[in-house]
Amino acid sequence: MVEAAIFVIFPLCLAMAAFSDILTMKIPNRVPLVLAASFFVVAPLSGMDAVTLGWSVAAALAVFAGCFALFALNVMGGGDAKILSAAALWYGFNIDLVAFLGLTGIFGGFLALIVLMIRANQNVLLISPIPIPMHFFKDRAGIPYGVAIGAAAFSTFPDTEIFALALARLH
Repeated sequence: MVEAAIFVIFPLCLAMAAFSDILTMKIPNRVPLVLAASFFVVAPLSGMDAVTLGWSVAAALAVFAGCFALFALNVMGGGDAKILSAAALWYGFNIDLVAFLGLTGIFGGFLALIVLMIRANQNVLLISPIPIPMHFFKDRAGIPYGVAIGAAAFSTFPDTEIFALALARLH
């Protein structure tokens, strides 16, 4: 049961954040809240020791501090900051977190280029049958970074310690 929760909760929450962000440019508060709360329920049941759990909390606080600074500078949205901080709990304070954050930046750069191309070609795209949310055509709308966060999470989550613990318990 715990293994199923690990394999489902994290990916589902990140997918919900990505889809919500691409459609509405908002990540509902309940998504990072469920992600964080479920970690504190699932992690001890997965066999994670207290020290590793403590490092996971430290990772989330460090990511939150960085994201809060970016939010204060109006570089990052609040939903992105919350989902990144909650996701950091699941990664812990290790190289997996660095890989996740690095890939988030890389995917975010590609996403920014795609959004800029959409905005540059909006006259053609507005008359095409491709369903593109209208906020993509607004210059000040920002970038739905939840998509980049979700893509990075799907790419790196199988390498995390909690995922490995769950996989080991299946054997």
